[in-house]
Amino acid sequence: MHNHPSGDPSPSQADIQMTKAIIDIAKPLGIAVHDHIIVGRSGHASLRGMRLI
Repeated sequence: MHNHPSGDPSPSQADIQMTKAIIDIAKPLGIAVHDHIIVGRSGHASLRGMRLI
């Protein structure tokens, strides 16, 4: 989870790529990444809810 100071909670390509990399690294360790939430002034975005992960 993190915030976007701009206020727009839309995930950037970097957010998506970083999350996928963390998932790939965590999986062999038995760690599940359930979601990545981005918070902004206008609300929040869930990468899982947006089917990006």
